[in-house]
Amino acid sequence: MIASMTGFGKSSCTISDKNISIEVKALNSKNLDLNIRMSSAYRDQEMLMRKRIGAYLNRGKIDVFIHTEYIQSSSKDVINVEVVKDYMAQIKDIADGDPLHHLQIAMRLPDTLQSRKTELDEQELDAIWRALEEALVDLNDYRNNEGAVLKNDFESRIETIRTQLELIKKMEPIRIKKINERLRKTIDDLKIQTDENRFEHELIFYLEKLDITEEVVRLTNHLNYFIETMNQAESNGKKLGFISQEMGREINTIGSKANDADMQQVVVQMKDELEKIKEQLLNVL
Repeated sequence: MIASMTGFGKSSCTISDKNISIEVKALNSKNLDLNIRMSSAYRDQEMLMRKRIGAYLNRGKIDVFIHTEYIQSSSKDVINVEVVKDYMAQIKDIADGDPLHHLQIAMRLPDTLQSRKTELDEQELDAIWRALEEALVDLNDYRNNEGAVLKNDFESRIETIRTQLELIKKMEPIRIKKINERLRKTIDDLKIQTDENRFEHELIFYLEKLDITEEVVRLTNHLNYFIETMNQAESNGKKLGFISQEMGREINTIGSKANDADMQQVVVQMKDELEKIKEQLLNVL
């Protein structure tokens, strides 16, 4: 079944003194373009995350946000007591005053706060990986739902092209007859003597060059192959794109051989449907 390349997934968890939320956003891209934004505390996990995300999502412009928020009662920073005491002693040497006022001044100076060392324990690491997996599953569900909508649209447009192709097949005998009559009228208008056998031979040769039977058969096969590929277990937008290109070639050839205004109008309608399919295929995984 086909899946969309765009999507959004989210998951969150609470561990120790932190709330951790993970968001994964996906947009169109020919290849995998992965960007991860997260706390430096998790940087040693980045390569493993890239490998896991790439294997799961395959393709697209992927933005991953891992946001850590400390619970209000906790703090990721602690006061550097020795530095603050040294600042206060220096301030006191410069000017006497209220120690509380000196403390307020000292706390505004550099290096009075230092980051609390945050060693990743196994529990937190497991929670992050579980949250990441949940976000990826959520994103994948979103992609599959969007893919179902695209599939319905493709099926409708393929059926429209198939109907238009059936109309062309019905028009074919009339087209050949009109071309035959037009050529005979041209010869008659010239008022020249012709060898009827030679004329028939040349007419058959000319009509064979305008014959669209092979194009109709190939286009029918491409339409069937498109539906078959779309219903396969794995989404393959690139393959569907290749098939649509082959469909376009056959439709263009029918148009160039048509030599008939009514048939060319139907060909234009087929091209319009195919262009809409190609536009939507840019969003298929």
